[in-house]
Amino acid sequence: MATTFQRAYVWELPVRIYHWVTFCGIVALVATGLLIGAPLAFMSSGDASSQTWFGTVRMIHFIAGMLITFALVLRIYWMFAGNRHARWDNFFPITPRLVARQVQSAYKVLKADILQVEVQPYDFEGHNGLASASYAGIFLLTVFQIVTGFGLYAAMSDWWFPQLFAWVVPLMGGDAHVRLWHHLATWAFVIFTMIHVYLATFHDYTEAHGEISSMVSGSRFLPPRMHR
Repeated sequence: MATTFQRAYVWELPVRIYHWVTFCGIVALVATGLLIGAPLAFMSSGDASSQTWFGTVRMIHFIAGMLITFALVLRIYWMFAGNRHARWDNFFPITPRLVARQVQSAYKVLKADILQVEVQPYDFEGHNGLASASYAGIFLLTVFQIVTGFGLYAAMSDWWFPQLFAWVVPLMGGDAHVRLWHHLATWAFVIFTMIHVYLATFHDYTEAHGEISSMVSGSRFLPPRMHR
């Protein structure tokens, strides 16, 4: 039996820009951050002044962090200026009705996608409840990484922007504590990324709604009747 799908423009351009800048930034930050935390030792007979690879690693880390910061500022603005799929109350529900709807949606997704005790997938147009809750956590974790990252950078920079976060290190008990929490949060991003890629691929393969391509085109292909 043939199914008719309708094309719906869901993800606006600022959302897609934020998604891909954040994705590329996380890859760069994780790779360089792990090197900064445990740098490799190279034996060389050359002059030390010519061995600048570690400085390059740090520069990539700082640039990626700044790009993610700017992307997050854009995304926060778009939580108020964007369409209903991009708005802040999708991620941070504050009314009992919105909380109940998100919990119900998350429960249905959990049964269908994770536990696989539901035969029929749970259709949704934008973010489902489980995705909304996880993205809210990632937004907050991104803020934490930005604050702690610039807090660590403040001690070695004269630029005014990192100095706005100079209070972080004393508040958290010193450099060692901030570095530890910054490092632990990195692994949370790694775990989230693996789960996110798996679920996006799972939905794209089993439901054929264009889950992955929608982050390029902005459009998903939906059946006529949707749970919203």
